[in-house]
Amino acid sequence: MLNIVLLEPEIPANTGNIGRTCVASGTRLHLIEPLGFSLSEKALKRAGMDYWKDLDVTTYIDYQDFLDKNPGAKIYMATTKAQKLYTEVSYEDDCYIMFGKESAGIPEEILVQNQENCIRIPMMEKIRSLNLGNSVAVVLYEALRQNGFAGMEREGQLHYLSWH
Repeated sequence: MLNIVLLEPEIPANTGNIGRTCVASGTRLHLIEPLGFSLSEKALKRAGMDYWKDLDVTTYIDYQDFLDKNPGAKIYMATTKAQKLYTEVSYEDDCYIMFGKESAGIPEEILVQNQENCIRIPMMEKIRSLNLGNSVAVVLYEALRQNGFAGMEREGQLHYLSWH
C-alpha cells in the first residue's frame, strides 16, 4: 500500500481533499505535527466529505517520531527544489511520498539529507508551486499507475444507460 505523508500541513481543506484522494486510491495518510488546524475542524471534514471516517490515517508528534515509527521506509520527497522529475523514479508499492507545508515546503535541512529521493513536478518558471492537493494527486497517481493500479476499479459503470 502506498503512503502519503504531509509534513506540518496548514490548510484543513487541502488535508481534507488529500484524505479523500487517499480513500479513493487505497492509500494511507500520515500527518506530521504540528498541524495548522484541529482534526475535528469542520473544513477538514467538509473537504473530505463523508469519506474521512474510512481514511487510514496516522499522526506523529514530529518528523523524528515519523522516522522512528517507520524504520527503513523508502521516502520520496516532493519539492520544487528537486533536480529529478517525479516521473523519473520507480515507486515501490509500499513507499512513502512526502509533501511539506503549504507556506514553506519540506525544510532544506531534511532535503539535503535525502537528495537522491527528492522529486519535483515540472512547472512554468515563474510559478512558485501547485496547490498541495493537486501535487499529491499528480504524484500519487503516477505511483499508482506504475504499480498497475493494484486493487482499484479500472472500468466505470453508467447509472442509467449502458455502454454499447
